[in-house]
Amino acid sequence: MSEFRYAVNVLPKPGILDPQGRAVELSLPHLNVTNVSRVRVGRRAELTVTAGSEAEARAVVEGLAKELLSNPLIEAYEIELLEATSSAVSATGASSGAVSAITSGAKVTRS
Repeated sequence: MSEFRYAVNVLPKPGILDPQGRAVELSLPHLNVTNVSRVRVGRRAELTVTAGSEAEARAVVEGLAKELLSNPLIEAYEIELLEATSSAVSATGASSGAVSAITSGAKVTRS
């Protein structure tokens, strides 16, 4: 079994009002920031899934993103693979205690 670390980024869908984003945008001139626009504010959840494969882990995260972490009527989400780790196992089946880490270059899935 391996561990897969994911981030789920949730934002309002295009065309959906974003009062938090609008409040931030309206505050920017008070900070003398005039070159930033179209601000969207969302949330990010990071989680670790233990599974036999990356596809199996991603399916779990996809289900959570759809059913728990976002409201599919008004929000879009992106799933980002942060890293995958697996325990090294010796030929006898005993764990050697070594852990190898694979870092992905931000593999992203959009809803």
